[in-house]
Amino acid sequence: MADYESVLCVKNEVFVYNIPPRQSNRGYRAADWKLDQPDYTMRMRVVAKGPAVTIKLEDRNNGELFAQCPVEAYPGVAVEAVMDSSRYFVLRLVGDGGRTAFIGVGFQDRADSFDLNVALQDHFRYVAKEKEIASGTAKIDNTPKLDLGFKEGQTIKLNIATKKGLDSKSKARPTGAAGGGLLPPPPPSGRILPPPGSAPSQAATTPSQPSQKSSQSSWVTFE
Repeated sequence: MADYESVLCVKNEVFVYNIPPRQSNRGYRAADWKLDQPDYTMRMRVVAKGPAVTIKLEDRNNGELFAQCPVEAYPGVAVEAVMDSSRYFVLRLVGDGGRTAFIGVGFQDRADSFDLNVALQDHFRYVAKEKEIASGTAKIDNTPKLDLGFKEGQTIKLNIATKKGLDSKSKARPTGAAGGGLLPPPPPSGRILPPPGSAPSQAATTPSQPSQKSSQSSWVTFE
């Protein structure tokens, strides 16, 4: 089946510059161009057909092709970022007979240059992955996988903490001497109640006033 053409990116405003030759191997600088006086303002279309990518510069009004830049790899010599700005690039144009020329292109908005970068990177990353799969050299993870699933007939036991232990401890607490549960609270000042289970006596109705020392001992006992 023949490869179909797909458009990776379109930018309707691209500034095009005729640039001076590179003076050294250090790279191009956009500051050496007349950035406020672009030679052309065009539309850019990034088109992919199979693994091949072409950057096309076209007339903004009628779509007539002005120049094209075949891209074999990115980053590479076909599209080179300048040293002093993220919004400008140098494109290697290829004309009839294989002749080449270098021009500068730039964007008003930094987001446009970012879109161009992402479109080219994603395409060639996809191409590289396809080549690995086709040649069988794609990395296969052979490490054993951890199987956390239950086997047939396997069960699991859960220990859920409850208040049962606390209840048993409270039940095991020793009771009073009469065996009837907790002892009653201390009586109001000036009156002593008889022990639980004992019959009231006449002497208990008119008790003697307890000393401060014995009252403190009773509070410590009922703490």
